[in-house]
Amino acid sequence: MNAEIRSGVRAAFSPRRLVACAGLILSLGILLATTRTLAATDDDRAIARRIIVAIVEKPDPVMVSGSSPRGYAGLPGYAGSERTRATAARLAREHGLTEISAWTIEPLKLRCMLYEIPATADRASVLADLRKDRRVHLAQELQEFSTLSASSTEPAPGAAAARPEFNDPYAALQTGFSAIDAGGAQRWASGSHVPVALIDTGVDATHPDLAERIVEQRDFVGSDVRDPGRDRHGTEVAGVIAAVANNGLGIVGVAPAVELFSYRACWPNGDGTGRARCNSFTLAQALAAAIRSPARVINLSLGGPHDALLGELLEHAVARGTIVVGAVAPDAGIPGFPVSTKGVIAVDSSGAPGSSVVTALHAPGEEILTLEPGGHYDYASGSSLAAAHVTGAIALLLQVSPRLDASRIVSLLRNSARHEDGAIDACIAVSAASGHQGTCSPD
Repeated sequence: MNAEIRSGVRAAFSPRRLVACAGLILSLGILLATTRTLAATDDDRAIARRIIVAIVEKPDPVMVSGSSPRGYAGLPGYAGSERTRATAARLAREHGLTEISAWTIEPLKLRCMLYEIPATADRASVLADLRKDRRVHLAQELQEFSTLSASSTEPAPGAAAARPEFNDPYAALQTGFSAIDAGGAQRWASGSHVPVALIDTGVDATHPDLAERIVEQRDFVGSDVRDPGRDRHGTEVAGVIAAVANNGLGIVGVAPAVELFSYRACWPNGDGTGRARCNSFTLAQALAAAIRSPARVINLSLGGPHDALLGELLEHAVARGTIVVGAVAPDAGIPGFPVSTKGVIAVDSSGAPGSSVVTALHAPGEEILTLEPGGHYDYASGSSLAAAHVTGAIALLLQVSPRLDASRIVSLLRNSARHEDGAIDACIAVSAASGHQGTCSPD
């Protein structure tokens, strides 16, 4: 029977595959603060000449006429004080740089500039000279990152069914939900009033299984693409965390009553895999927005190289008590962003061989049934989905015990693992945090 249902899910709800269209797929994908839009016409050679430089924001002695007391949020054209802009202009002139865009990261009190170096210049030499400049806080390459999931071809055979309490028709196919006993955990918590930030592609907020779950959406990519599949990865992650329970539709989220804040910092590869790309520029803006938001948890189902600017932002988030969850990249010899930052909760797929992050938590990440844009459902795999399961479990924990910090959360989740694959058990963790130990399913 399950095989028939699985087949029906694929036939009726197969996702709209992404279309590779050279004129529409972004090569950089950013919403510019001061100059022009960077689009698909920017070739790889142009991208390779771009760098990020940050200087300390120094306010003007008096408020400039016409400035806004609302701060930087909602002001995409804000480029710092007159004093700081003048410093940036001198830097550009003295080092032969062209400013492509600029924005202020208020939590770090930094003004960041996206510069382009001359075609004849050596990038390494330009960066070395900038790092010697006393006015420069940091200077780095514009780096690329990617989401960590892909489309699945076949559902996992012989999977356990979800708990029967839900009227959502595909709940029986949610092997990850069942494996961590999210249904058992929901006897005590649903994630209600716990705000969670997703830094990812966008999320299809019109999906009927996400009704009223998305409380804010912001786009730091600025694409004009109208492809409904562009927000596939973010929608998949959101579905694992927050799909509405008992609405007679589709699936159930691990924490179906959370408040989701969606920050679009990634755009699709356009190869039909569901993977997406991000860069230092878009991720820095999204992280700053997430830090300023009410979010208790930030989910980063993506990965890439170590990045100085992004690392500073994560350190700031962790220091202020925000719980940050990051996915472990497959076959990563050296952990990079985000899991290399101290305090970030690293998550790998259950049973993943030889994770480079030995302290990682584990959760289901293979053949996970979740949401797709356009009201669809399908299977996806990868540590992106494992991280989403953990983020959902953390939201449940924070509802029953709002003062939990990252260290205690990791302890509860690690101690909950009861199977050889090391997967967390949300029911055991939540019952321990709420004082109801010994009431979870033994299977």
